[in-house]
Amino acid sequence: MSGRSVAVVAGALANKAGLGGEAWVRLSWAQGMSRLGFAVHLVEQLAEGAPADGADYFADVVATAGLHATLLDAAGGTVHGLAVDELTDLLDDAAVLLNISGHLRLPHLLDRCRRRVYVDLDPAYTQWWHHEGLVDLGDHHHWYTVGLEVGSPDCAVPTGDLPWRPIVQPVVLDDWPDVSAATTSTGRVGAADGVAPDPRFTTVASWRGGGGTIEIDGRWLGAKAREFRRLLPLPRMVPGTLEIALDIHPGDDADRDALLAHGWRLSEPDLVAGHPWAFRDYVQGSAAELSVAQEAYVGSRCGWFSDRTTRYLASGRPAVVQDTGFHRHLPVGEGLLTFHDLDGAAAAVRSVIDDPDRHAKAARAIAEQYFSADVVLAGLCEELDVAP
Repeated sequence: MSGRSVAVVAGALANKAGLGGEAWVRLSWAQGMSRLGFAVHLVEQLAEGAPADGADYFADVVATAGLHATLLDAAGGTVHGLAVDELTDLLDDAAVLLNISGHLRLPHLLDRCRRRVYVDLDPAYTQWWHHEGLVDLGDHHHWYTVGLEVGSPDCAVPTGDLPWRPIVQPVVLDDWPDVSAATTSTGRVGAADGVAPDPRFTTVASWRGGGGTIEIDGRWLGAKAREFRRLLPLPRMVPGTLEIALDIHPGDDADRDALLAHGWRLSEPDLVAGHPWAFRDYVQGSAAELSVAQEAYVGSRCGWFSDRTTRYLASGRPAVVQDTGFHRHLPVGEGLLTFHDLDGAAAAVRSVIDDPDRHAKAARAIAEQYFSADVVLAGLCEELDVAP
């Protein structure tokens, strides 16, 4: 790695084995920094209770992606990659550590990095946990959040003593080519032979997620499930198919039955999106995305924007998503459509079905202008005053 500045990206692959979309988050940050000319090393620290196949998943993903990477056990011993003394030397030399969700926590490693950047993927939750003293983020030098409205007057999220800066999720466009010209029986409306296949709107989701509930501005806000329940009647209101690759606990069978009864199609996320490249196939084989956001994101108006949605947009697949306040920062109406209620969601779905080519073209254009890793991460490096 001599001759180039080192960028260390810390994030979870093994700890999230079987979650292909989550893997793309870490891959995009690492590969994006590499495209800028940095010598990139991905570091992961296993948590207690990590998936049993996590180490194998980690090795497979980083090898396929061509990344230099090290996996540590919970105590900091090497499971895969650099020996501990080699890793500490690397951290000493690194120009920047991009610590996604504060994943690297071992003080004897964290403290070696001279420029430590916390990258927050869970706005509202992260800031509230810090405000309540449940986590301490003060051991970093810079703080970025995908909550684009955090710190604004219209956002109720407590910022505490940290100067949060907004950043969008980067996507490496070469990894996510525009497939809007392709037509399949499960893809967009408008087949080459003039027969319009059934448009399939999809998303990949966890019914409840792991964030629990938080109190924002006197309200207890929680899971995505509450927002999905508001859209239960939607499949009967629009043409096409609405499908969720849904991670849902057996204890929520009543919700699963309600979704099916209202016409939602459910698929198994571990089958269609368990690996990064399966996830990409699932996204690109869809007509568009349709998804809600966590209640905490919606209720706090924090401006959260999904990394998953950036993949749909880059693929030339329009996105119909619940607004969390991000409309102040991103263009909406073509390619990226927002809703606040059931009727708004139905209108947005119909708009995509009525003019798929226009929305597909706009989707890719938004990705190129706003989410390209070349643009997003170059801007970050300029703000941090680091260069490859």
